[in-house]
Amino acid sequence: MTIAVFAGNRWKIAFDERTHIFLNGAETTQLAIKKGERVYVDTMLDHQKHEVFARNIRLGLPIPSADADGQIADLDESRGAVTLRDQINSAPIRFSIDSTTRIVYGTNPASLHDLKPGSLIHVRFSPQQSNRGVAREITVLATPGSAFTYVGKITYLDIHRGLLALQNDLDQKNYEIRFDPSHTQARGDLAVGSEVRVVAVFEGSRYTAQSITLNKAAE
Repeated sequence: MTIAVFAGNRWKIAFDERTHIFLNGAETTQLAIKKGERVYVDTMLDHQKHEVFARNIRLGLPIPSADADGQIADLDESRGAVTLRDQINSAPIRFSIDSTTRIVYGTNPASLHDLKPGSLIHVRFSPQQSNRGVAREITVLATPGSAFTYVGKITYLDIHRGLLALQNDLDQKNYEIRFDPSHTQARGDLAVGSEVRVVAVFEGSRYTAQSITLNKAAE
């Protein structure tokens, strides 16, 4: 399917029987997807097929704020201008910061000086502001070399490629994490829906797991 995304771009997104499709919170089939429908798509890059693949497609949602995720490629503090390299297709997104923009690092208040090239951020725009490219809120998710602990449910898993997606309990965000299957003791017990604890390092372009353990207390 082709969807219209931030900044007027259009993306072609692939989906198949692995994709979970939800309508008003209930799982459904691809027959529910109609042209003109507003959708929220949880995506990943399929390196083998060189295409953007949908893990989850959600329909029937209220109009959301415009969001963007990616890595800071350039920052001009004097002008309050930021260039973001989109997380999925690496396309540049340029936006501005003004006195109303809220900046946080994790859950702590931050400022423009805390934004650094190479940092991974989440940017939120209000529907009215998105055309003007002014950020309403910026969350710094990671800086290169930072270590993080995530606890939550696996929403996508490819053991052979060493890739999983995890819905983190703390912030309810979905994180894509690489891991080495040959050095992961719990790999035989991992499955979509498993509750796990992952310690990962942000390496500048991706998260890499240092350890993955099953959360026995949740079973």
